[in-house]
Amino acid sequence: MNIHTSYGIVTEPGAVRIERLLPGPIERIWSYLTDSDNRRQWLAAGPMELKLGGHVENVFRNSDLTRNDDPPPAHMAAFAEHRVPGEVIACEPPHLLAYSWGGAPGESSEVRFELATRNGKVLLTVTHRRLAEDGALLNVAAGWHTHLDILAARLEGSEPDGFWRTHTRLVAEYGRRIDGSQTAAKGG
Repeated sequence: MNIHTSYGIVTEPGAVRIERLLPGPIERIWSYLTDSDNRRQWLAAGPMELKLGGHVENVFRNSDLTRNDDPPPAHMAAFAEHRVPGEVIACEPPHLLAYSWGGAPGESSEVRFELATRNGKVLLTVTHRRLAEDGALLNVAAGWHTHLDILAARLEGSEPDGFWRTHTRLVAEYGRRIDGSQTAAKGG
């Protein structure tokens, strides 16, 4: 199985986990999570105070992440630049980073990055919890999948696929996968 195309899984209601096996070393991957200039290449720029209670702000400009892309879907056009504040709730360099997503801990969702060395590579596990609704879960799962594929491409020195083209396709795919798994879990 090619882990670069592995889909995220729903681990509990309102939570998705996705993994990627990336070229190391682990300190390199850590810098792509924490350094604004590196993070801007695959996710979002912005300040990050690497201490408990430290301020985080991700400034998303998804249309600038890749070349030869489709325009954003109409319902996403308002997010040409989107800011997501947060607060660091765990920081153990270079193995663990967690912060609130969209506000203070307890009032927002939470994203957790775990890094582990695996045979000369780095396993990055991203878990996003406390998502409010199915629509958010689908967009977040597709978003992390798309962003992590861009990260993998950047680290490997290749040109990533278009962000919006990929994200739009993955929202539909996650809709089938998540709806199907929830139906099967209910006995349907």
